[in-house]
Amino acid sequence: MTDIDSTATITWRDYLELCKPNVVALMILTSLIGMLLATEQAVPLQILVFGNLGIALCASSAAAVNHIVDRNVDDKMARTANRPVAQGRLDPQHAVVFALLTGLAGIIILLLFTNVLTAWLTLASSVGYAFIYTMFLKRATPQNIVIGGLAGAAPPLLGWVAVTGEIHHNALLLVLIIFAWTPPHFWALAIHRKEEYANANIPMLPVTHGERYTKINILLYTVMLIVITVLPYLTGMFGLLYLIGSILLGARFLYWAIHMWFDKDSGMKTFKFSIIYLMVLFALMLLDHYLIEKALYIA
Repeated sequence: MTDIDSTATITWRDYLELCKPNVVALMILTSLIGMLLATEQAVPLQILVFGNLGIALCASSAAAVNHIVDRNVDDKMARTANRPVAQGRLDPQHAVVFALLTGLAGIIILLLFTNVLTAWLTLASSVGYAFIYTMFLKRATPQNIVIGGLAGAAPPLLGWVAVTGEIHHNALLLVLIIFAWTPPHFWALAIHRKEEYANANIPMLPVTHGERYTKINILLYTVMLIVITVLPYLTGMFGLLYLIGSILLGARFLYWAIHMWFDKDSGMKTFKFSIIYLMVLFALMLLDHYLIEKALYIA
């Protein structure tokens, strides 16, 4: 067990780190774009502000649970060694209270300012990540990130449902894109951190099946991702701007997936590009959406 450092000073930055702000920020970006894509009208300010706030609080709650559960393995990995619970700056019981309060606040905000379906889906996503993935799948199977990735893929659907109150096939396409993106994104990092995951006894794919097998999977998932990103164009959700942009982005992602075969140290570069890829892809969706809307309005 991690010893609590009674001399450590707890700051607001420790609680912020508990929320995994960088991860939550990317989730809220996709949630926001899901909201904007759900309608041809302006998203009501109440939903725009409180919908994303509620989703962010629930995601932060799930992230805090991840810190609590993983505190005894986080200190074995350079990437996570300085986390507040792992280092003993923050008492696990305090982190539990924080997780409960933020999660409860998030659900209440969603119930009051969006709709019941958004609240239930957000709760399911948070439980999926905090408990099913973190407590079970992460340590049970090398396919943990594939199965558990569905929880992380939910934000655009949550944003869409917050606006419309219903699940639409276009929103599910957005979920499918992030679902296919998650394995090559995370496995690239897992290759770079292979020894650390092995030391922490976490059965990530590079640890259990080796780097070659993992690189094959990264390549195959990247190809699948490229195919999936074409689907929104084929369904008429987006136009040529999105199609061309998504293919170019996919080609670049494929370049990095292939490059990993020849440069064993390029895992982190691939991981970083994958984040840029997702951000630019969703920005393209938004740009294409409003260009089509404007064209229809002019016509």
